Amino acid sequence: MMYRIFAVFSLMAVLAIPAQAQQRASWVQIEAQPSLNRAQESIRGYATTLQDVNGFSIGSGWYAIALGPYTAEDAAQVLRVLRAERVIPRDSYVAESSDYRQQFWPVGANLLDRPALIIAEDETTQPEAEAEPEAADPVVEPVVEPEPEPADETPREARASERELTRDQRAELQIALKWAGFYNGAIDASYGRGTRASMAAWQEANAFDVTGILTTMQRAALLKQYNAVLDGMGLNLVQDQSVGIELKLPMGVVEFERYNPPFAHFKATGDIDAKILLISQAGDSNTLGGLYDIMQTLEIVPEIGPRTLKKDAFTLIGEGALMISHTQAWLKDGEIKGFTLVWPAGDEERRTRILGEMQESFQRINGVLDPATGVDAAQSIDLVSGLEIRKPKMTRSGFYVDGAGNVVTTTEVVNACSRITIDDSYEAEVAATDAELGIAVLRPTARLSPMGVAAFQLAVPRLQSDVAVAGYSYGGVLGAPTLTFGRLADVKGLNGEEELKRLALSSLDGDVGGPVVDAGGNVLGMLLPNTQNGRALPDGVSFAADAEAVQQVLIKAGITPSAATTSAAMPAEKLTREVTKMTVLISCWE
Repeated sequence: MMYRIFAVFSLMAVLAIPAQAQQRASWVQIEAQPSLNRAQESIRGYATTLQDVNGFSIGSGWYAIALGPYTAEDAAQVLRVLRAERVIPRDSYVAESSDYRQQFWPVGANLLDRPALIIAEDETTQPEAEAEPEAADPVVEPVVEPEPEPADETPREARASERELTRDQRAELQIALKWAGFYNGAIDASYGRGTRASMAAWQEANAFDVTGILTTMQRAALLKQYNAVLDGMGLNLVQDQSVGIELKLPMGVVEFERYNPPFAHFKATGDIDAKILLISQAGDSNTLGGLYDIMQTLEIVPEIGPRTLKKDAFTLIGEGALMISHTQAWLKDGEIKGFTLVWPAGDEERRTRILGEMQESFQRINGVLDPATGVDAAQSIDLVSGLEIRKPKMTRSGFYVDGAGNVVTTTEVVNACSRITIDDSYEAEVAATDAELGIAVLRPTARLSPMGVAAFQLAVPRLQSDVAVAGYSYGGVLGAPTLTFGRLADVKGLNGEEELKRLALSSLDGDVGGPVVDAGGNVLGMLLPNTQNGRALPDGVSFAADAEAVQQVLIKAGITPSAATTSAAMPAEKLTREVTKMTVLISCWE
């Protein structure tokens, strides 16, 4: 094993010859750790047996340990030799400088801007040089000794310089120590036993003399580590007179896009999918509450997450699989001002740092956004002030079957949903299904009081009699169900299925799940999708699961359906009014 380690050092010593040409640097990445503290612990072990060991931040709270810098060819050679000798993990690989951000090891080093080191060619491979004529005595250049690095402060000097720190500066060091994983106490700017112990632990982890008192140089190194995550964010103080707000924004990743009251929009400029809104409008507590409600319908505000509404402020946090949004707004002197930060999920360290900077720097200045600004912006029913509203994955129709608010609908709309709603307002859960017929029964999570309930017609209807289907043909865009009229073409399916009814009626996808009624408003069944056995039906042909089949599913779910008590026909206007009372919009949300 001693021979192997000697061979490793010999190879890396050859690679450490000064660069002979400017080449793009490559690295051998041997490990990554999810915290700075763990990365520092691991890197000290590698440094005892390997040369050219470096540590870099790679974003999202991860830290890489890498050897280099080398040329691409030399990095591949180092990788092969060290893996063969089992000195580094087998999953080590060659990385580029662009993969890395701030360097944290060795402390104070910055090798990302240094050219690659290349292996010196073996002298035996060089062509034999022709004899040179004797040269004159060489001119001896004076040797310039490098300036020694400035000595660090003594503990006494460090304590003296520490006394010059402001309260905010002392608190900032505690925050940095907590971020690095060495401090768990309160951020009180008081350097007691816990703070001193954390300083000593940080010094030990970073190969400094352990004194428990940070010198000026060490404080700078700690804050450099802490702020590395903000490199490239371009945090700048932005003052927007139009909205009357001043705060720090990451202008390295966003830029101003447009005004669309009550928002000033900032869009992403690079790979980080970020968005920022500045909120500014005149109003009162009712206006604030309305803004709070509207923002919860937006695509940029995921439904899951904590949120609070007070008389003069609200906080709205949405936590989704792909993004996290944080909105805060305050009402003061008749003006509502605030901001929204939308940031990719998984980048918590950077997101929370930027959010903290925005919160701390937020200031109200004179002015509020003119509501007439941006009147020429594109308009759409799917947009609110230029922002997309959240839309369900699928919408279909359904109808109330009892006074508790239980609903019958199609199984098509309840598959693979994270949430199901009735009329966009009421949460519901699946109580029963019949997969073969495509019938689902939904139970609201809170008891409802429907305006109308289905009455099922058990008598066999007459062929060619008038029928109608009620449904949200256009997915709720019209805000109310519509009736589509037709005729009963057959009392069985194409293959003689007695539980189906064939209708001469043109329906749309949004109507599926809605009630099929006779001229008296009695329910004959539930409209099924416009396919049968995987084949699309021709125009003007639809099918319904008949009333008896629907009732059987309800009985299995513990629900007692109501039977029709009259068969008298209604005028079309009254029929529409009565049937739409029982018809609801069913939405499936991701």
